[in-house]
Amino acid sequence: MTNSYEMFPTVVTAVEQLTPLIKRFTFKRQDGENFPVFTGGSHVILKLNDKLSNAYSLMSDVNDLSSYQVCVRKDVDGKGGSVFLHDHCLPDFKLEVSEPKNLFALSASGEKHLLIAGGIGITPFVPQMAELAARGANYELHYAYRSPEHAALLSELTQGQHADRVFSYIDSEGSKIDLNGLIAQQPKGTHVYVCGPKSMIDAVIESCNQNRYRDEYIHWEQFASTVPENGEAFTVILAKSNQRIEVLADQTILQAIEGLNIEVECLCREGVCGTCETAILQGEAEHFDQYLDDAEKAAQRSMMICVSRAKGKEIILDL
Repeated sequence: MTNSYEMFPTVVTAVEQLTPLIKRFTFKRQDGENFPVFTGGSHVILKLNDKLSNAYSLMSDVNDLSSYQVCVRKDVDGKGGSVFLHDHCLPDFKLEVSEPKNLFALSASGEKHLLIAGGIGITPFVPQMAELAARGANYELHYAYRSPEHAALLSELTQGQHADRVFSYIDSEGSKIDLNGLIAQQPKGTHVYVCGPKSMIDAVIESCNQNRYRDEYIHWEQFASTVPENGEAFTVILAKSNQRIEVLADQTILQAIEGLNIEVECLCREGVCGTCETAILQGEAEHFDQYLDDAEKAAQRSMMICVSRAKGKEIILDL
């Protein structure tokens, strides 16, 4: 059931400080070969060491596979990956980078493509805008950020071919996106894409629902756990060893299993990469991942144990 990624030994070739909290990292393969082809919206897993690995959106040129680029916002309250990157990943630092996978792809059709970004959520839209421009598609980017010094990549976007399609909103100056008004005025057949804080994603989805957008016209991405803080404890039974494990309210299944020195592959720990997908033999999961689609979640055949939980008091897994 586990989904594997091909990993490439890589070296950091450039580090740029874009804002007080955001750095752009450029990587090349150690063997000198090109990276795999990717499309706008793709992510990779950066494996920094044996304990730290995180998913990041690719924001480099899809036509230049000699290197990959990601932008990383330093989050001192996160899992440690962003802090490690900012503090330790200098040029010549060696790490592993996975092959790309895309859970946030552009629709192949659509009357218009409306891109909505908040803060570091701008990154997947950089290659997507280039892709849309190459198609001759109708698109706009609406980009909200805290203050002028936190506007990563804005100058690059507004000086190029996208200049008349980029609209910015600065929170410190009282400028905010009127999401309901913006979404309501879009032509029929518009696809809406959002990447940023959970509050923004939730607001965009709500506005789309209010304006009767079909689910397949709403696209979102967030590399952060969406697990509620007030979860309940439950029991996991590992079918292969017949072990019963109590998962506390503030634990994930993965953490509880690892506490017994049982190893399970999981690269991202954010419900994005799919490497910890595990078959459900009995019971139902409350899904919090971004890897499975709605039909797969409803089928209740598998779950991502790094973020998802049991819906009841007990669940039996094929482990």
